[in-house]
Amino acid sequence: MIRKLATLAFAALVSLPALTFAATPVNINQADAPTIAKSLDGIGTSRAEAIVAWRDAHGPFKKADDLRHVKGIGKATIERNRDAILLADTAAPPAAHKRATRKD
Repeated sequence: MIRKLATLAFAALVSLPALTFAATPVNINQADAPTIAKSLDGIGTSRAEAIVAWRDAHGPFKKADDLRHVKGIGKATIERNRDAILLADTAAPPAAHKRATRKD
């Protein structure tokens, strides 16, 4: 019983840093490399600089998955940060669904 509790406590302690290093939302089309590195989990200075260099060479990212074009950034890194990757400063307003009215 004590061994199970010790194992559980160890697992909780090990997972704690993952909670403190959660990604922070960042606009990858406008932020500088240090901001991107600070904001995204698993992205260090060199990869953040590669993101900015790719953006400067090819234009703004159209979707988060476009980060896969940057050397060293794979699917797992994109998925881990998907909710924090912004493409604009503010979220676009939801599309208004207008119902067509018939005029008689």
